[in-house]
Amino acid sequence: MQTKLTIDVQYASPAIENVINQAASATLIKKWLKATTTHHGMLTLRFVNAAEGKKLNLGFRKKDYATNVLTFPYEFSKNTVLADIIVCVPVIQKEAKEQHKTLKAHLAHLIVHGCLHAQGHDHEAKQEAQKMEALEVKILKKLGFANPYLA
Repeated sequence: MQTKLTIDVQYASPAIENVINQAASATLIKKWLKATTTHHGMLTLRFVNAAEGKKLNLGFRKKDYATNVLTFPYEFSKNTVLADIIVCVPVIQKEAKEQHKTLKAHLAHLIVHGCLHAQGHDHEAKQEAQKMEALEVKILKKLGFANPYLA
């Protein structure tokens, strides 16, 4: 059975689009999302600057800073996923540098992470975090990336 997953990739500005395109094409990014879900539905992936990331984090989570990835799941069922995933490019650039990772590898990890959130996975409790991290590692390995949790 073929999954019907529509993916919309958006960029807050041409500068943000340029940074992301240097790390990964929209086609590759869509491949990462499709590898992370077998559900039908629609995922919107939006790459933003720090100002937009901070505004969204404050408005929806009451946290006054830009964070790396935000997921807004609107629907998730046995067969359907509908969500927005927001990636704050300056934050992930800084994190990749601090963690000695390529932007491409960190981007893939956070896209997989956000997509798993859209499907109901969470990491608030230790057991949930271990399950979600193991799933991320498995998916990233299939995509050709190393375990992002290793030092």
